[in-house]
Amino acid sequence: MNTHFDIIIIGSGAGGATIAYKLADSGKKILILERGDYIPIEKENWNSEEVFVKNRYTTKEKWLDKADKEFSPGQHYNVGGNTKLYGAALFRMRESDFGAVRHHGGISPQWPISYTDLKPYYLEAETLYNVHGERGIDPTDPKDKNPYPLPPLPHEPRIQDLVNDLKNFGLHPFPLPIGVNPDTDKKASGPFVLDRFDGFPDPTEHKADAQTNSLRLALQHENVSLWTQAKVTKLLTNPTGNEIAGVEVQYQNEDMVLHADLVILSAGAINSAALLLNSTTNLHPNGLGNSSGVVGRHYMFHNNSAMIALSTEPNDTKFGKTFGINDYYHNSDDFDFPLGHIQMLGKSDKVQISGDSPIPAPGFTFDLMAKHAVDFWLTSEDLPDPNNRIVLKDGKIKVIYTHNNMLAHQKLTEKLKFALEHSGKFSTFFPKNIYFSKDMDIAAVAHQNGTIRFGNDSKTSALDIFCQSHDVKNLFVVDGSFFVSSSAVNPALTIIAMALRVGDYIKSEIDK
Repeated sequence: MNTHFDIIIIGSGAGGATIAYKLADSGKKILILERGDYIPIEKENWNSEEVFVKNRYTTKEKWLDKADKEFSPGQHYNVGGNTKLYGAALFRMRESDFGAVRHHGGISPQWPISYTDLKPYYLEAETLYNVHGERGIDPTDPKDKNPYPLPPLPHEPRIQDLVNDLKNFGLHPFPLPIGVNPDTDKKASGPFVLDRFDGFPDPTEHKADAQTNSLRLALQHENVSLWTQAKVTKLLTNPTGNEIAGVEVQYQNEDMVLHADLVILSAGAINSAALLLNSTTNLHPNGLGNSSGVVGRHYMFHNNSAMIALSTEPNDTKFGKTFGINDYYHNSDDFDFPLGHIQMLGKSDKVQISGDSPIPAPGFTFDLMAKHAVDFWLTSEDLPDPNNRIVLKDGKIKVIYTHNNMLAHQKLTEKLKFALEHSGKFSTFFPKNIYFSKDMDIAAVAHQNGTIRFGNDSKTSALDIFCQSHDVKNLFVVDGSFFVSSSAVNPALTIIAMALRVGDYIKSEIDK
């Protein structure tokens, strides 16, 4: 078995799969290591009880919270990473997010690059992941003369009514940028109708995820290979400590050491930090590439809430994830600080509602509630606190996290409820409105970022502006780890865009 490669990529999610795609035409011998396997195509893919109650596709490993209490993280180890079960909302960060932003809870720091640096890669990422959308309607939308690659997804009737009502209320709902693969290879005689999406794996491959839209293209090149069920346990360095000399991996019930000229770590912000922290040496006593001491610190995953509002009218929508609201992204009329972002979620069913709520609404069964449910996702920025961190204890990942900037999220929730109460469809049936909302605790890791931040100063950052380690010259980290702030939009497109940017840099500056 060959154990030497030009490039080893650890992880096949948004970062790893995309940079594999970008580097595939280099001719270099590239190996992608994925600790999981392909998600099987099976009827359980779209079964709510299997996915949300039995956690069929979620890791069974346990992590620790700050009190050393075990919890089950919503982490997915499979080809395509967490994107196989994400909602494919693919946002550019707002231009202002790249600068210092004053929040009620503190300062969101300036990034070491600007929006302009990432702008062409955002467009490339939107094209690669088949993003549907329309520019210029979202009041915070970064300007770009180029349209989205594909037109916005249409609203179903009940959602269109809601959009109209919110416009009349004075808000500016806009088409949600969603990655959906067209029916280019369909063999069926009829059109495909989008349905199960958020949180579900998609056996039809209409969801634009890392495996379908990047990894598959990379693997068409003979110089690119993928090992599944290959768990990397440690990175080894040369005698001087400035290069990775070996990659320890458990593969096919065997422990082995692989070698590469270049290593790209894309295991996700939590696991990438954990791997570096586990790769200690005499020259790297606090973890590999951690002379700055920031590895594992500044962990962020957003202040998120999933809220179900009960409409006075039935909602027979199949795919409701078609619009967002950013009117409160920067501030509101009574709060001079950013509140955050609102978007629709996939339509909930009675299994999901019954799992989140201890009792149904008065006079309603869970089934009836589901028929009237309208689903929202609210995101506010959590701020990078060095004490919010990932550490290792007794061989387990430990997440030390204390929420911050929560007043903004509370006010965002209040703004949405007020808008719904006064938009004409959420106030006449019940004497007072009933909302079941589910806040996302530390087990919700879909938006994980910030643990191996990039920057110009090696004393305060672990990576340079092209995600190359300051300390270990043949190591790049390409996932949500490099973020210095979380913004208030989904991080996936920024991870994908940075992977494309770093891929160009490696081909032009490293691979000469």
